[in-house]
Amino acid sequence: MPTTAPEPGNPAEQVPARPFQVDLRGVVDLLSRHIYSSPQVFLRELLQNGRDAIEARRRLDPAAPEGRMRITPAAAGRPDFTFTDNGIGLTPAEATDLLATVGRSSKRDEVLNLRREDYLGQFGIGLLSCFMVSDHITVLSRSARGGRAIEWVGRAEGTFHIRELPEDQTDALPIGTTVRLTPRPDEAEMLSAARVRALAARFGQYLPHPVEVAAPDGTRDTLTRAPVFLDPHAHPEQVLELGTEIVGAKPLAAFPVEAPGTGTRGVAFVLPYAPPPGGNQANRVYLGRMLLSERVDDLLPDWGFFVRCVLDTTDLKPTASRESFVGGDDLEHTRTELGAQLRRWLLGTARTDPHLFGQVMGVHQQGMKALAVHDADLARILFSWLTVETSAGTMKVTDYAALTPRVRYTETVDEFRQIAAVIPADAPIVNAGYAFDADLLRQLVELTPGLALERVSVTAELDNLNPPPLADRESVVALEDRATAVLADSGAEAAVRMFAPVDLPALYVADPEVLRHIERSKATDVAPTLWAGLVSDADAFMAKHAAVRGADATARLCLNWSNPLVRQLADVRDEAVFSRSVQLVYLQAMLAGHRPLSARDRRLLTTTMTDLVHLSIGFESDLA
Repeated sequence: MPTTAPEPGNPAEQVPARPFQVDLRGVVDLLSRHIYSSPQVFLRELLQNGRDAIEARRRLDPAAPEGRMRITPAAAGRPDFTFTDNGIGLTPAEATDLLATVGRSSKRDEVLNLRREDYLGQFGIGLLSCFMVSDHITVLSRSARGGRAIEWVGRAEGTFHIRELPEDQTDALPIGTTVRLTPRPDEAEMLSAARVRALAARFGQYLPHPVEVAAPDGTRDTLTRAPVFLDPHAHPEQVLELGTEIVGAKPLAAFPVEAPGTGTRGVAFVLPYAPPPGGNQANRVYLGRMLLSERVDDLLPDWGFFVRCVLDTTDLKPTASRESFVGGDDLEHTRTELGAQLRRWLLGTARTDPHLFGQVMGVHQQGMKALAVHDADLARILFSWLTVETSAGTMKVTDYAALTPRVRYTETVDEFRQIAAVIPADAPIVNAGYAFDADLLRQLVELTPGLALERVSVTAELDNLNPPPLADRESVVALEDRATAVLADSGAEAAVRMFAPVDLPALYVADPEVLRHIERSKATDVAPTLWAGLVSDADAFMAKHAAVRGADATARLCLNWSNPLVRQLADVRDEAVFSRSVQLVYLQAMLAGHRPLSARDRRLLTTTMTDLVHLSIGFESDLA
């Protein structure tokens, strides 16, 4: 009798309840396009089902034969692919429930008598994945619980039939299950011998039950092997060989890690190279010794970039695609515990193996700064290994702190490059324009009594430079005016100061906002009309809100009055020679400050050099 339910909005009216209609082709399309990353996971799903069936049979009968899975790829003269396990098998009733009902995972638990943490897959969904490579699936199964064997045949158009086999055919079948797939023409290569062998080794090489693949000559090769990363007694060189396979080069070190609360354990390999900035972690993770993914990136804290792990877990919950983990307390606990073990390894290595620790720091210097910023205890150890760029050269953080009671730094690389050359060697400044350097210096000051922190600005340092003697004021003012006129088209104005070193004729200086304005102006000059207008509008908006006077915002060419060339420039009366000389000094200062030359600057450099050569050898030239 059909079940009835009240129609919403009219409780009195009863209508028959009807089941949802499932379009199998639509479900398969959903699996292949939106859940699974590739059709190749069909073999992983079969391996998972086979492993679960073997575990279920062992629970039912501890004296059952050793579990095994056998795979026969499709080949010439043998068009079908077959997968056979000697697990618990299926009765007719179980086959109907598991194979014909999508998503019936709770029933599956009852059939296999497994807790959720004891199995890897879901037979119904796993079998559906086979429709990604075959339009015709046949399942032959004989149950260890007794009864007749069954044959289930499913087709991609959404139909199936199931029948019980006669007793003589049942007796001829071993206990277990065989899945036969007829390859679709467009996926025939996926079921070929070479591809099947590679996939079986990739997904199932560490399974606790042998996986055998038939070779073309009829022999069978066992692909499973002992998981070295789970063996506490494995030889260190064997572990490092596995690490070399995973990271592509011999790791600097390997050490065991585990999170017992989620049954997660394995090995961390210290990378012998610095990973690319912003690159995802690519840890290889197995679920019940079945490969989950080779690129799991959320099992370690963000600062765990310096290692790659190969892990096995039993209790973390996989997503529907079984290629990553469901977030939650279990995953967070695992991440925290593994992070604590990475931290303990670093601390222990720093104390007991300074040579190895120095190698790690040399390779992962930048990333260790991120770690020091977020961990005060580690920072105290790392400071003696971490380095910073200063105006006096690269220095260890602790050496710099011992040199001066004031930690002076620039916030950007541009600022540092502009003024580093004129900073006294006994009071160097730090280039904190790289990632984490400014935060690292703040951490240093917080942890070191007596240290003060001071951010250096370009304009302030320029103002601190000594002015020329009052007796030279007239010549200095005239030089500033004449040089500023020459630089009018370059977006810079001239200023004259005295500074060391004497052999440095000039500095090109501009605060960050002025530099940004200059870059926007350059972009406006080269951009198409539409984009030029947008950039110009943005520049006007930024200038207004940053209190910079738009087109009046300029950089400064700071001429060194202590330099003989600059003093001689003040006495040059030939305007052509003066103009070309100032332009050359300007371009030299740009290059010394690592400022990129625009197309106009490059043309100016060529013209200036050509005219000065002509002048030096007495040729007439057009210097207009």
